[in-house]
Amino acid sequence: MLPSNRMDDTSPWYQITVEQNISCIKLTGSYTLAALDQQLQKVGAKLTHFATQSDLHWDLTSIQQMDHAGAVLIWRAWKMHRPANLLIRPEHERLFAHLEKARPAPKPVRRDILWPILTLGKRYFLFWDHLTGIITLLGQVLLNLFYLVKHPNQIPLREISANLFRTGAQALSITALVGFLIGIVLSYLSSEQLHSYGADTFIINILGMSIVRELGPMLAAILVAGRSGSSMTAQLGVMRVTEELDALTVMGIPHSLRLVLPKIIGLGIAMPLVVLWTSAIALLGGILAADLQIGLNYKYALSNLPDAVPVANLWIGMGKGVVCGMAIALIACHFGLRIKPNTESLGEGTTNSVVTSITAVILIDAIFAVIFSNVGLKIRS
Repeated sequence: MLPSNRMDDTSPWYQITVEQNISCIKLTGSYTLAALDQQLQKVGAKLTHFATQSDLHWDLTSIQQMDHAGAVLIWRAWKMHRPANLLIRPEHERLFAHLEKARPAPKPVRRDILWPILTLGKRYFLFWDHLTGIITLLGQVLLNLFYLVKHPNQIPLREISANLFRTGAQALSITALVGFLIGIVLSYLSSEQLHSYGADTFIINILGMSIVRELGPMLAAILVAGRSGSSMTAQLGVMRVTEELDALTVMGIPHSLRLVLPKIIGLGIAMPLVVLWTSAIALLGGILAADLQIGLNYKYALSNLPDAVPVANLWIGMGKGVVCGMAIALIACHFGLRIKPNTESLGEGTTNSVVTSITAVILIDAIFAVIFSNVGLKIRS
């Protein structure tokens, strides 16, 4: 029983009354998440304190509004058991009846001492599953190519043209902007060092070799992987969510022929052109920056560029573009076709697609660097 001086223990959320030696707490106000707001923990602590009084009567009939958050607050104060003396309205009774039937939260699972090995093993099998899936999809695309060679009237020209426009023409603006800025940064960082040694003219060699052979293809591939690769994965994922892929299967239209192959061919054609465009804009930015920084004449730079950069580097850069473009499209389609019909899987698949594509682009660049290490690196004097 509460002492008589608890008559003054009132707040906007409850009132304590003592009548005929019977102590009663009457909950008032709105027990909703929006109304409780910052008072949630404070009110919960007070109710938990009152719940320790076993002879206290609880009156919930004066509560104006109560949502699930308010009911959980009171339920936890009661320690998951109703008090012996309780007055409650029927509409609130349903909330507490639902909480009584709810299962308690599961206890945290103790980690096995072998969890590092188990985690590593799961990652290995997941990687192997994706690798075999990509190889299988590539094999299916090659079979489709052989089929189209024998049936040229079924070549999906409209789909290839649409992908060429979306992945190539629409990506020119962003690749030009990034390429121009990278060219300026590279020129400013290099020209100052070369100027201090009296080797200003070698800025053409540095800009040409680094941009045409490495930076141009890599910048274009990474930007396209983030922009067009994610778009391809999201497109296939939305088709999975809206059951359009299932409809195509029922109609007997193979996904690899109408969806995957046009994307691979379209990006395989668009990427070398995007690489060429990005490298040209980056060189332009670098030459303009060199002109402003050390007074290098742009006519001199353009006339000496072919001598400083062998044309083999241009072909290597465009070859990287073809391989990277087809790899990005293949990986994007692989993850897009594996998306499950829910929004969480759509976001996860798109993220994995972009990360895997960028990793594949860097791996392809390393392979090219090893294979063509003796090609195009002899700078003419």
